[in-house]
Order: sequence, then structure tokens, then C-alpha cells
Amino acid sequence: MGIVQGLSEFLPVSSSAHLVFTSNFYKVFQNMPIVEQSNEEVFFDIMLHLGTLIAVLIFFRKDVADICKALWMGLKKRDFSAYDAKLGLYIILGTVVTVLLALPFQDAANHLVYHPALVGGLLIITGGVLFLSEYLSSRGKSKGNKVNLKQAVLIGLAQGLAVLPGFSRSGWTMATGLFSGLDRQTSARYSFLLSIPIILGASMVYPLVKIDVAEALKYNWDAIILGTVVSGVTGYLCIKYFMKFISKFSLNFFGGYCVIMGIFTLIFFNVFK
Repeated sequence: MGIVQGLSEFLPVSSSAHLVFTSNFYKVFQNMPIVEQSNEEVFFDIMLHLGTLIAVLIFFRKDVADICKALWMGLKKRDFSAYDAKLGLYIILGTVVTVLLALPFQDAANHLVYHPALVGGLLIITGGVLFLSEYLSSRGKSKGNKVNLKQAVLIGLAQGLAVLPGFSRSGWTMATGLFSGLDRQTSARYSFLLSIPIILGASMVYPLVKIDVAEALKYNWDAIILGTVVSGVTGYLCIKYFMKFISKFSLNFFGGYCVIMGIFTLIFFNVFK
């Protein structure tokens, strides 16, 4: 699960879908019923995401430091004209937009966790979005390397829709970046930076709201810690090589993967439901 999360969080293939597939493949092969996740399973998923969050913070540590410094100077001088300061404000705005859109879909997202065939269908849609973004991008004008206000709102909306497993967060945000006129590297970089506050928020809020200490003490912490560390290491390596890949190649490879994986899971989980 740690390897799956580390690879799929930053590739445009939906980490939440792959976590659903992996856990449910395991249940099928162990003759276990596919039922709603327990609090421990949900907490484990959140910790896996925390591992990849740490990977983002380490890889983009200079970017994060520059943005935080620019925001602080902007507050002191009441001047946010510097691009890093604007970028920080756009990330905050994008996060707010994400939360406002994601909240109404939260129950549906939780329901999809134990309907992996439906998640496979959403993954096919993600593949189509990636293909479409590359097609439209190739027909457009030259691409920019700076995010503007309109793009920040649109990408925030895309991230909000990606609360549904199968709608890849990185895939939808990068595709929206391409739709709206950004180049691939800028879209990928902004997508990763935008993930920081939303993953950090989920990592803090869910345990406080849903889990009590007595319950948490009974969790398999060896597995949780191991999965978190593995997801972080795998995630860091994935970011490193994906940023090189995306500078030379299109998202069509991942679009094809999403379609094939989606069709396979639709068939598999309809046979073994």
C-alpha cells in the first residue's frame, strides 16, 4: 500500500483509486467481504498520504520556503505584487475553492470506497480528460509558466472534484493547467504545491474528529509507520523522475493506463463482487 500510494499520488492515475483497488484485491483473494472501511483503514490511508506530503515538502522545500517568505513580507509591507506572494495567495484560494466543492461530494466519495467497479469507471473518465487536455493543449498557443487568478480558481475546482476516488487529483489539476494555458512543468509543480494544505488539513482534521485515543492505541502501528515511510520514500523518487518525464513527454501515456486499468477493474470487480 505504501508503494502504491507513493507512485500513484504524483502520477496522474488517482492514488485513491489505486488504494481502493489494492485493498479490495486483497479482500477478494482472502475471501473477505468488500465492505465499508473501518476507522483504522481510513486512518492508514491518511497516514500514507502524510508520507507523500512529507516527500513534497522535502522535494519542493526551496519553493515552499520562498512562498512562505514572500507571503510574510507581503503581510508586513501590505504588498503582494511579488510572484511568489501571489502564488501563495493562489494556493490558499485554490484550497478554499477545493474544500467548498469537495464537501458536498464527501459522502459519495466515502460510498465509492467499497464500490471499486464504479471507481474503475471514474478512472476511465480521468483517462479521457488527460487525452483531451493534451489534444487541446497541442492546438493552443504557446504555454505560460506563471499561474494567474483564473487558473488558480479553475485548478482548485478540479482538485475539489478529485475527492471522488478515480478522479485523479494530480491528473485533473494538471489537465486543467494545460486547458487553461500553462505548460506541463508549471502545471505539475503547481499541482504538487496545491496538494500540501489539503493533505495536511485532512491529516489533522480526520484523526481529531473521528478517532479517540483508546481506539487509536489498538491500531497496528508497525504497519502504519512502515507504510508511511515507504510511501514517503517512493513518493520522493516518483516526483524526481516524473518532473523529468513530464518535461519531455505528454500525459497520453497515463491517459492510456487509466483507461486500461479502469476497464480491467470494471470487469474484475463485476465478476468477483
